[in-house]
Amino acid sequence: MTTIKDIAKAAGVSVTTVSRALNGYSDVSEKTRKKIIDIAKQLNYSPNTLARSLVMNKSKTIGLLVSGMTRSAVKDNFTFEVMTGVNDYIAKTDYDVILFNTNSTKQREKTYSQLCRERRVDGVILQGIKTDDPYLTEVVESDIPCVLIDIPIQSDRVGYVTTDNVYGAKKAVQHLLELGHRNIAMMNGHDYAFVSKQRLQGFYEAMEEANVPIRKEWVVNGDFSEEMAEARAYELFTNEPNITAIFCASDLMALGVMKALKQLHLRVPDDVSVVGYDDILLASYVSPALTTVAQNKFQMGYEAASMLIDMLEGNEAKVVTLRTQLVVRESTAEVKKG
Repeated sequence: MTTIKDIAKAAGVSVTTVSRALNGYSDVSEKTRKKIIDIAKQLNYSPNTLARSLVMNKSKTIGLLVSGMTRSAVKDNFTFEVMTGVNDYIAKTDYDVILFNTNSTKQREKTYSQLCRERRVDGVILQGIKTDDPYLTEVVESDIPCVLIDIPIQSDRVGYVTTDNVYGAKKAVQHLLELGHRNIAMMNGHDYAFVSKQRLQGFYEAMEEANVPIRKEWVVNGDFSEEMAEARAYELFTNEPNITAIFCASDLMALGVMKALKQLHLRVPDDVSVVGYDDILLASYVSPALTTVAQNKFQMGYEAASMLIDMLEGNEAKVVTLRTQLVVRESTAEVKKG
């Protein structure tokens, strides 16, 4: 196997010069660097990544830490698309990415810093972290560069990527209002998600600006779960038959709501209009096709990876807010008169 000694001998320079040239130090002339790189290619030189990482104190590896990734979320392709975006950007760099899953129980057994050091990652992208997760406090205090997805917290070493959740929710509810609906409910996620709070704010703003009374008992939590949303919707529409439309903080919950409405012999959109959020793959395949708020999940992952690499190369942490788009399909219609 070719070593840097072999390259040094062929190039007529010292081992130190070869090492500094291959590791990008600026004190090696461009002419010498090019010569060394060309010889390294000719000799099929492959650097010992582990040894190099120990010398440079960098692993050239980032972690994608996903909280609560379970089989039950298979219908929701949100995490997969984020991961695809991360991978797509990282593939263009000389970094590698590793995936590790966690949950609240694991986080109490091992600190964030321990996890990162055990995996030897230079930085981390966090997806799916709840506001009550122990890691959230640690992330801000840690010296390990980090990018959060959908969690608006920033510090010198922490940046985040999100979409305009308030605006997206507001547009969804305004769409229902424009169709003549006034008895509008909301299926929110849970109290430990930043996006739940922001989408609820958008719901409130749209209703208040239209001078439409808000019935707080019509705002219920479905825990971002299809099954939970189905159960909560069944109870809600059984007790409140005057509701003509519902905004759901996720498409997965919207699917659960539509199941409940079917059980109650309520037709979508003839009797009840339904709007989701996320534009998951299934949204365009269900019948009727789901009106929803689309967010570019792939781009969120791509921007998160780009931001993290930027930070690892000495640049400041940033904030990126991506646009959302209302996608009108078949699950919403004008309110029935009378």
